[in-house]
Amino acid sequence: MLVHAVLVDGEFHVPCRALFERQAAGAVRLCLVPQVLVEFYAVITDARRVSVPRLPAEALNAIRRFLAIPGMTLLPVPGDVVSRWMELTEQHPVTRSGVFDVQLVAMMQGNGVNRIYTFNAKHFTPFEGIEVLSPSAPEAGS
Repeated sequence: MLVHAVLVDGEFHVPCRALFERQAAGAVRLCLVPQVLVEFYAVITDARRVSVPRLPAEALNAIRRFLAIPGMTLLPVPGDVVSRWMELTEQHPVTRSGVFDVQLVAMMQGNGVNRIYTFNAKHFTPFEGIEVLSPSAPEAGS
């Protein structure tokens, strides 16, 4: 979602920006975890992933702007994230980049978060107790 919010020419830009505007207005309550910020940085600075990669300083400034949105919460990495991740990976074996979604679920669980806004619903629907919401329909998670 962060990448889509920054890429103004992308098809998902408008709903992602709208969701962050709703956060700023207090209509929804969003949170971020460090992993998502690191993944955003990796994608937005990679010419293989975006047509106009950002410079490191630009990526960091974008992260600062996300964190400065009124009411935005940066959640900590739970101390048991590795054991949670390993348990979830045993229950839902993944390979390659799928491990990052499983780790995100482990961080969500460790912080008591059970909703996620994403366009990749299929990555999160296998996990019990996780409600997947589309940024295109933000009213679903208000």
